[in-house]
Amino acid sequence: MALFSRILLCYDGTREGRRALLYGAELARERQAKTHLLAVLDNAYWLRGFDALAMEAASIEEQSARDILSEGVERLKAYGVDAVGHLATGSPIERISQMARELNVDLVVVGHRRCGMLARWWAGQGHGLLLDKVPCSVLIAIEPAPSEPEA
Repeated sequence: MALFSRILLCYDGTREGRRALLYGAELARERQAKTHLLAVLDNAYWLRGFDALAMEAASIEEQSARDILSEGVERLKAYGVDAVGHLATGSPIERISQMARELNVDLVVVGHRRCGMLARWWAGQGHGLLLDKVPCSVLIAIEPAPSEPEA
């Protein structure tokens, strides 16, 4: 089996996500890899309420996630990569690791934004946990320094 023949790109529409998409697309094109694109709708915030407003917010967020996924698939096409799009709902770390196992990928590509320790603690981000949960290699695309061009 060729190295990086099945790639899962994770996309959220952010600048970091676009950079990860670019890196993943270049690698997928070079490796002629079977490529999957995943957008995750994190429902942790709106799952708590069950009133009409919460349901409306969930509907709006779901449509936004679908739009982000479509945008990502189109960007990949522009880069010369055909990808199968997947939309998942839940914890991004859990859903990414689950999808990586289900699709039997050998590389996951994610974007990352640098932030200070206090901001990371306050936001409760556990991105490092992803490395312990996925069954494959992970490429982390980090946002450029201010002097570098954006992807």
